[in-house]
Amino acid sequence: MRMKSVVCLLVVATALLSPAAVSLAAASPPAAKSPLPASSAQPEFGGQCTMALAEGSSVATDCSIKWTAPDGKVYCFGSEKARKEFLENPQGNIERARNFLAASQVDINTERMQHFESGDVQTYVTGVITDSASKNGGAYPFFDPVSGQHLKLTFDHVDFVRTLAGYGFFPDVAFTAQDDAAKKYLIDFWIKPTADKKLEIVDTRIYKAPKRDGTGWMLQTRQPIPWWWIPASEHPGKTEQTRGWEVMSAVEEDIVKRRSDHHGTVELTDSKTGEKVDLDFIGTHQPVRRLQQDGRYFMCTDFRKAGTTDQYYDIDFWVNEHGGKMTVDDVKVHKVPEKQQDGGYIQVPRYNFDDLKFDVVP
Repeated sequence: MRMKSVVCLLVVATALLSPAAVSLAAASPPAAKSPLPASSAQPEFGGQCTMALAEGSSVATDCSIKWTAPDGKVYCFGSEKARKEFLENPQGNIERARNFLAASQVDINTERMQHFESGDVQTYVTGVITDSASKNGGAYPFFDPVSGQHLKLTFDHVDFVRTLAGYGFFPDVAFTAQDDAAKKYLIDFWIKPTADKKLEIVDTRIYKAPKRDGTGWMLQTRQPIPWWWIPASEHPGKTEQTRGWEVMSAVEEDIVKRRSDHHGTVELTDSKTGEKVDLDFIGTHQPVRRLQQDGRYFMCTDFRKAGTTDQYYDIDFWVNEHGGKMTVDDVKVHKVPEKQQDGGYIQVPRYNFDDLKFDVVP
């Protein structure tokens, strides 16, 4: 199944995704900068001292000394002195902290990756798949968010391992459906090194899936393709201009974190109804766009209510560059599913398009 892409030009977001929740809200004018308070705020920067980060160092805290911003975000400090210095210029210090942390993470990821080769990644992912299959009756379990199916797959081989400096390793793995040897899958694993020099899986995405062809099956590329296939085709290197795949990477990494914090789904709280909804991430819309007035990037994503087949949400992510790394700064729900008289669901926008000018990011 392939969802129809929707071109979604939008106003500046007024609802934020916290690690545990998303709030739906009506649109506000582009100049408004007053997002709703987070419903269950987690400390920013992992609880590190914000002022220390702004000054170029990492200091862990127990967050007993903190400050809550008007948007509900919580910032921690190692001392009262640090908090006092921070409050002399909160926005400037937050920006400097973000830049330091982002730049540090890019360097850290690149350095960690130097300890591993493609063979190490292949051995790791093969071991993870084999171990999971041994605990599940010989089949590797995989949830396909596009079709909503829980697949049972037989491992064939690792086709190859792609490496993208600063982002991770991406082994392309071949599987066969356990119930039909003619149905083939190619699944990409996104893998990163950890602080203790181990490998861990960040995310998995189907790259190619079986499609009925007469009485048999053919292997067809799933659209949209995982973002990491884009730099592979354009020979990535350092450029002055941000490319679309860098924004896509930031959005999907942000979604992965929020999903892992909520046991595989993203929890959404509808501010109009108060209903909490668990969402499965489906995919992203292309192209990525850049707002001319302030240089921010945004892209649209598809989610489906967990356990349903036809209740879809369109959620927009705003991205900015901090210290050479793209990070998600703001999120807004664009469309929600509404039930019709015939029992089916259609997507209804929570706001209309504004007369804002955007550039398409290649």
